[in-house]
Amino acid sequence: MASVAELEAALLAAQAETQRCREWLAHSEECSFTADQNGLLWLSPAAERQFGYTLASAQALAAPLLAALAQRLARYAAGDASRWQVRREVELPHADGSLLTLEIMSTLLAEADGSVRRVHGIVRDLSAARALAQQQRQWTSMLSHEFRTPLAVIDGAVQRLEMTGAGHDEATRKRYRKIQTAVDRLLALLDQHLTPQRMAEIGRERQPDQVAPASLLQAAVQQAASRRAGITLELGPLPAQLRCDPAGLRLCLDILLDNAIKYTPPDSPITVLGRLLSGPERGVELLVRDSGAGLPAAELARIFDKAYRGSNAAEVAGSGLGLYMASAIADVHGATLTGKNISGGGMEFRICLPIASETGKVLA
Repeated sequence: MASVAELEAALLAAQAETQRCREWLAHSEECSFTADQNGLLWLSPAAERQFGYTLASAQALAAPLLAALAQRLARYAAGDASRWQVRREVELPHADGSLLTLEIMSTLLAEADGSVRRVHGIVRDLSAARALAQQQRQWTSMLSHEFRTPLAVIDGAVQRLEMTGAGHDEATRKRYRKIQTAVDRLLALLDQHLTPQRMAEIGRERQPDQVAPASLLQAAVQQAASRRAGITLELGPLPAQLRCDPAGLRLCLDILLDNAIKYTPPDSPITVLGRLLSGPERGVELLVRDSGAGLPAAELARIFDKAYRGSNAAEVAGSGLGLYMASAIADVHGATLTGKNISGGGMEFRICLPIASETGKVLA
């Protein structure tokens, strides 16, 4: 049996831990609560700082949200654990009357006797994130418009030159066609990358589908090779099919190849590799290696930031959105996208797509 001294020491330790928790809750910016079917039992101090509500003033606001708790508890008691943790988005007023978009993540709490009578929740304000997303959509629309205006002028001018240049020599007419092809490609890139609809898709759930990874790589390299010589493809063992969003993954590869073409001298090689990884890092590895100047080591950590451009990019046209979008596409596939300098000059971008360990299943 424990001695009185041991019990007293345990009690003091528990009291000290309780005091530390109280201090943490007093200063934490995370708004949380505990409730039962009758209403809120506890509300963190952050609720008043962020939303202007105290435990007493928040009771009326919480009542409609807790109305379904009795049914949720009954379902759990009957063996249905599907709603042990629930996430919901709601619009609720701040104490000053302004409307907020909130995320509430609630989890059932087990009592010492095993019963479940209470729920604990965390409340996060999504209003700022929603406002930022709206600003980003507006900025994207503006950027797309600013690009399209000079392209429309160039497009109209080159069409008129072609119409009125019947007497021009073949070399001149060839230049007109190259200008027209370049304009068409830039307009296609705008439609693919910078429309509000496309930007809204980036970072959301991918569309479930399958594609042969070898065919995907071959198609991407073939298109890139039509713009520049010296691009080679090396294929190792690959699964026959890969579960992914084919359009999204293709866009990711196109961005990496476009980046490599921009920053690699015309007479230097670009290599694309695809192979199956084994061991702890089981998955499919896709690599794009260029022979450019690389990046200063201090800048590598920021290459996937939105609108960031390296110090060596001043003479190359770009918006700083490509690698950001490629990284977002990799994220929704559960993949990793990394970039590093390689010995001898150049950069290597690596996409690692995890696959299931079960035989016959290939999941991106």
